[in-house]
Amino acid sequence: MLRLTKVLMAGTAVMALAACGSAEVASPGEGDFGQPTTPTTPTTPTTPTPGNGTPAADCPSGLSNIGLVAGGTLRACQLPPVITGNLGLSVRAGTIYAIAGATQVGVDRGIDGAGGAQGILTIDPGVRVFASGGGDALVVNRGSQLFAEGTSTNPIIFTSRQNVEGTTTDTSQGQWGGIILAGRAPQANCQLTAPVTCTGTVEGGLSVSYGGNTAGDTSGRLRYVQIKYSGFEVSPGNELQGLTLAGTGSGTTLSHIQVYNSSDDGIEIFGGTANLTYLVINGADDDGLDTDTGWRGGAQFGIVTQRATTGTGGSRGFEWSAAPTTTPYATRYLSQPKVSNFTIVGRNAAVAADSLIRLDSGTDATILNSVFTNPTTSVSACLDINSADTLTSTPTFTSVFFACSTPYATAAVAGTAAAFTSGTNNTAAGTSTLTAPTTGTTIANQSLAFINGANETAVTPVNASTVYSFFVATPYIGAVRNAADTWYLGWTCGITAGLTC
Repeated sequence: MLRLTKVLMAGTAVMALAACGSAEVASPGEGDFGQPTTPTTPTTPTTPTPGNGTPAADCPSGLSNIGLVAGGTLRACQLPPVITGNLGLSVRAGTIYAIAGATQVGVDRGIDGAGGAQGILTIDPGVRVFASGGGDALVVNRGSQLFAEGTSTNPIIFTSRQNVEGTTTDTSQGQWGGIILAGRAPQANCQLTAPVTCTGTVEGGLSVSYGGNTAGDTSGRLRYVQIKYSGFEVSPGNELQGLTLAGTGSGTTLSHIQVYNSSDDGIEIFGGTANLTYLVINGADDDGLDTDTGWRGGAQFGIVTQRATTGTGGSRGFEWSAAPTTTPYATRYLSQPKVSNFTIVGRNAAVAADSLIRLDSGTDATILNSVFTNPTTSVSACLDINSADTLTSTPTFTSVFFACSTPYATAAVAGTAAAFTSGTNNTAAGTSTLTAPTTGTTIANQSLAFINGANETAVTPVNASTVYSFFVATPYIGAVRNAADTWYLGWTCGITAGLTC
């Protein structure tokens, strides 16, 4: 396994690959080169015919042949350590793709795009990419882009070598580092007045810079993607997640993304203005959706199911914070996270610190049309407002249904209950009537009851589009309206009998 100190190749353009991919650039002001083109599929050997258990004889040009995996049935073709220009990955019989170390897409172009070389990585539906160790991660640097667009029946899968070899279980986690999208949208640790400088560095030991002054920046498009068995603790409090968004701008498309069994957070957002839709986060060992350094975006339609407790504290559905409350941060860039139509299914927590929602410093939160439930034997609460300045920011709760053993954490700041009940159509002490998909479930270490029942259906929703323009109006709260609402099927693993993880 390559260690983190050996894998960073920033500043070196190892290869300008000509395989077709998007030439769309990262932000306004650098030109528009149009939409992604179809990657050219390299010629594959004809004898023997690969596929059906027969590995390909070689790898596409520009990729390294690192041998066979999956019991000798697949040829592993490794991406270069730094991708500049265009590289496309297509489905290819008998072939699986690999990353090693911190595989960099582009070299950081800085705040204004005047830095290093741009990279564009385009991945076709059905492609599988694996990594072999905790220090392995796919890093998309500022000014570069990733176009990973699967389909509802043919998702793109990022996973671990152990999963490819068939040795993972329901409790496997932390087998590689995950995906990082670094962009040039504002964040709380950047100086946004002249001279504009950015000091944000993504946690995880990779020295990835992020942030800037371009709210509409784009890091590409991710659609119908699975990220499995990721997350890695480099040191205490310094971890890689399943998906890390760092200064990612609103020009980025993030839709239909599953993060499964991350050893840290499912998705962590550091500042930026990114918007997300249709998220499934199963079995994160820490938080489902964690935000830091001033995220000002929104997420709509999300299922979060947490794995069974291990007895440790601090694992939550949402954990949101911004920056230190001392000046200049408190007056400059509060976090403004907004979510609608989420269903959070908590664990049977053994410690009170595992509240489903924790709002920390500098967070002006908006939560709409959402459902939060814990097992009745859990000692944790639905809501913990842990910062007086966040309470002063007046978090907004509208059409939110709590079904926890206790609504509010005992350690929450005074006024937490009043902040929740001052909203409209909120239920502080409801009874969950959520049900599981009837086609059968396969994740043994967590509850998968996330479909609305009578009590959730009875709550009057707010028109979320009037609160945040990215949101769409729905006639229901929660992520899944009823058994006929199946947006989560076909592209996710483990949710129902069918695609296994």
